[in-house]
Amino acid sequence: MPELSEATTDLVADIEALGEKLIAAKQSIGARFIGQDRVVELVLASLVSGGHALLIGLPGLGKTRLVDTLSVVMGLNGNRVQFTPDLMPADILGSEVLETANDGSRAFRFIEGPVFCQLLMADEINRASPRTQSALLQAMQEKSVTVAGESRALGVPFHVLATQNPLEQEGTYPLPEAQLDRFLVQIDVPYPDRDTERDILIATTGVNEAESSAVFTADELLAAQTLVRRMPVGDAVVDMILDLVRAFRPAEPDAPQIVRDNVSWGPGPRAAQALMLTVRAQALLHGRLAPSAEDVIAMARPVLSHRMALSFAARARGADLGAIIDDVTAGVTRSEAAA
Repeated sequence: MPELSEATTDLVADIEALGEKLIAAKQSIGARFIGQDRVVELVLASLVSGGHALLIGLPGLGKTRLVDTLSVVMGLNGNRVQFTPDLMPADILGSEVLETANDGSRAFRFIEGPVFCQLLMADEINRASPRTQSALLQAMQEKSVTVAGESRALGVPFHVLATQNPLEQEGTYPLPEAQLDRFLVQIDVPYPDRDTERDILIATTGVNEAESSAVFTADELLAAQTLVRRMPVGDAVVDMILDLVRAFRPAEPDAPQIVRDNVSWGPGPRAAQALMLTVRAQALLHGRLAPSAEDVIAMARPVLSHRMALSFAARARGADLGAIIDDVTAGVTRSEAAA
């Protein structure tokens, strides 16, 4: 067996160290965000992969608490914006104001909005008008904002965790389906089970609550994002990602019948890119040095569910997009194993 080069040995050591830090971060977050290990994993995978996340869940499930805890654990400067229908783009991006100095001279001064941070929680993003949503989505994509003709860089790193409340639709403006692609993953935050809810009651209604401690700094997170991109991905995993993404495009000749019958449009190349990044983070969170088919299966629904849409007929039948993703993923996995 040939000996590993020094560069390869160093890379393996760095990947192992990052995996240990991610597991420590998960445990630190779990001390305050109790019983939602899978949600924590997906948020960490999003951050380490350099992307944004969309959290879907009912009120009172701890989404705001999660973001507050993340700011501490990941060493990021965080802000929170409660979106409302009357929120204007300037309320998020900032604006210029005319100031008068003591000598009577006047000059414009730019006042930064809450988007100038490293971790922004966009609470109930679907309550804002499309104009305000587009301002935030543009900032997410470009990592900068332009006000009065001058471009200003946002925090480094810059991540958005947006939440949507699926309970109420009145007075909301659903994000355009094409714009949802800007989020690396969609995370469904479920109700806790009985034992978990009991632990939450005991932990949050006493005099003292558990506290999380910093595990990363902003610079360490940036280094982690670079390291994740250096992680090796085997050809079998790459082929599985390609087969999976292409299987959900109804116009593809090899698309499964369940996709042809139910899916209106499927994911684009950005979905494959998102899977390539997030499966690496998923592997690290489970102590593996390289992603496997198991990691592709785990990340399929969070990465793909907001990048495709059911047809009108499928919605009328009450088809479940998540169940279709799981079914097709299982079929692709069996085909890869047989090959």
